[in-house]
Amino acid sequence: MPCPHANGDRPTDEQPGDSARLSRRQMIRAAVAIGGASGLSACLTRERDATATPEEPAFPTGPSDVSGLPERQHAWVDWLVRDRFGNTVLPQHQTILLLEYTGPTPPDEADRETVEAAFRTLERAFQRGAGDDDSAVQHDGLLFVVGYAPAYFDRFDADLPESLDLPPPGEVLDELGETAPTADDADAVVHLAAGFGSVLLAAEEALTGQREVVNGVDVAGTLTDYFEVIERRTGFFGRAQPAQRYDSDDIPDDAPLSMGYKSSYLDTLAPEDAVTIQAGPFAGGTTMQVSRLEHDLDAWYDRDHGEQIDRMFSPAHDEDSVGDVGANLAANSRVTEDIAERVDEDARESGVVGHGQKLAHARTDEFTPKILRRDFNATEAPGLHFDSWQRGIEDFLSVRRAMNGEHVDAEVDPEDDGILDFIEVTNRATFLMPPRSLRALPGPDPDR
Repeated sequence: MPCPHANGDRPTDEQPGDSARLSRRQMIRAAVAIGGASGLSACLTRERDATATPEEPAFPTGPSDVSGLPERQHAWVDWLVRDRFGNTVLPQHQTILLLEYTGPTPPDEADRETVEAAFRTLERAFQRGAGDDDSAVQHDGLLFVVGYAPAYFDRFDADLPESLDLPPPGEVLDELGETAPTADDADAVVHLAAGFGSVLLAAEEALTGQREVVNGVDVAGTLTDYFEVIERRTGFFGRAQPAQRYDSDDIPDDAPLSMGYKSSYLDTLAPEDAVTIQAGPFAGGTTMQVSRLEHDLDAWYDRDHGEQIDRMFSPAHDEDSVGDVGANLAANSRVTEDIAERVDEDARESGVVGHGQKLAHARTDEFTPKILRRDFNATEAPGLHFDSWQRGIEDFLSVRRAMNGEHVDAEVDPEDDGILDFIEVTNRATFLMPPRSLRALPGPDPDR
């Protein structure tokens, strides 16, 4: 068995390893991007064999009785690695599968049982994320969620509950005045996350009917009669990863994201309770907003370090308090209510406003964030796959309006207005993430 840090997760405060270790990580990321049998085969040359026989499971397995797992699909926090400051750390390897529904309309109970069996296979085959070990430094298991788009529910005669805030992606673009991004037409989405590329790829192959045994567990059901994968988006998460992957000498060696700074602190992520739907047939679920963003790294790194900090955080932040990639902030972004309220004053006095400073205007009255980010670096080009979870899509819209500076009265040049001038949104999609008991081909009104 290789060193567990060779291809899995690494605590975010660890220093980059040697060149051999980096080449292994690069190879695994490439294999995940390729996908399929060839990608899995490449992973298995460097990692444990997630296709092992029942007598030899290579990774910790999940429970045989999965009924005790959380009803909330989005309950990830208790199964994530934490860094030395207490911040949650996502698994290194990530894949988003956008799906077209090809099954019968409406699906019957037998159809739902088959799809549910596919999901339960993964839960039995792999432990949940980092498992029950609070001191874990890597994700030996798998985390995944399933969501359904408004277009999927349009097939049914019944309507979604009026209380559910789930506009189609085209309406999101209209609401934000965006014309360039594409409104994705997928019917469903599966987001898979794992610390080992072979776990991720084996899980994907099990779902898509390409594998009969996964980590020693027989595959009991697949999605093949119900969904076709129409797009596959892969990416990665972790300190030092972007500098290894992207063709840019400007990215700091230990940066977790391509623009250099970590983005997820304890005070910038909504609690899971805050993003959970509280009432109605989908109580216990949440909504997903899935976007693809590209970054203009040449323009961003034309700015010096201090200018980047002003735009990423606020003019009140300084280089000593932030550090090279934001690690000096530890567990708190230090964007306070006072800093948020200074946005117009900063715009007038320094001509600059910060990204974090603007986003703070979208927090609740208790100064709590409204969305739970689960975004990660894109494999294909510098950028993000931005997967946010929120109680309703209006919460995402309020955050994006704040990012756009709709509350800023003073004029600011585009290149000084947070990070707006350095990112481009190419795709948006919206999904309902039902509670776990309704994740298999739900109807729009499951109480009927």
